[in-house]
Amino acid sequence: MRAFKQVDVFTADPYCGNPVAVVLNAEGLTTDQMQRFANWTNLSETTFVLPPEAAGADYKVRIFTPDVELPFAGHPTIGTCHAWLEAGGQPANAGTVMQECGAGLITLRQDAGRLAFAAPPLMRSGPVDEADLAGVCAVLRIDRSAIIDAQWADNGPGWLAVLLASADEVLALEPDFGAVESYDIGVVGAAPLGIAGPTKIGVAAQSAANDAAIEVRAFFRSGGQAAEDPVTGSLNAALAQWFLADGRLTAPYVASQGTALGRAGRVYIDQAGTDIWVGGDAVTCVDGQVSI
Repeated sequence: MRAFKQVDVFTADPYCGNPVAVVLNAEGLTTDQMQRFANWTNLSETTFVLPPEAAGADYKVRIFTPDVELPFAGHPTIGTCHAWLEAGGQPANAGTVMQECGAGLITLRQDAGRLAFAAPPLMRSGPVDEADLAGVCAVLRIDRSAIIDAQWADNGPGWLAVLLASADEVLALEPDFGAVESYDIGVVGAAPLGIAGPTKIGVAAQSAANDAAIEVRAFFRSGGQAAEDPVTGSLNAALAQWFLADGRLTAPYVASQGTALGRAGRVYIDQAGTDIWVGGDAVTCVDGQVSI
């Protein structure tokens, strides 16, 4: 039996954020066993905690969707760190946790009980060409004129982010997930119907929520399944790098996500020098053991 927790991330209230499954002592498990268990949990991500291998790391984590392993993902990073600390993990440096993952070393900090990770470098950024935007419009079922701006926002998951005029427009979206099947963006993940990777489109706009500067939604397709992610750390990290760099927003600010799904996710963005910090609350909802 292995220690297991299911953690709700980007919320202080259980069942209002984005859950991640965490297997805390995963030594001895094969990649196939990890992938099979992640497929069984059927959550957007399941993580497996291992002893660190890299110098300076407090622990190593492997992150799996139901279909593939990811080098990095945001809410699993915060959820795994929360579970590790709650289970008695002791970082080498008080107040700072160093996570090793496929994307390298990720620094997390503890601030008044809230965890935040340093946004990893973008693997791809910059403007999106009109051919790609035509595909995005088909998925979102909007006119091209509704898109104020767009950027590639790839920090592991291959997000393509578009900016709309208002939170209301974001919340009103009713995507045509079938349009994804005929559109190839070429991002990281399993390939539905011959597509080179799962399509992921992040949408941001000014939020109507009193505490939030922007409203975010994230749509993706993986392994033939189309879905909306409740709250997305990687996407919000990339959006922060975009919006802070071009002056659309100033830090600190709060992003709202999950509203359209009946969730109440909140992502806290801050900046210190050149580092952008992506923070959120986390709460354990399931605590026990699992047999793998």
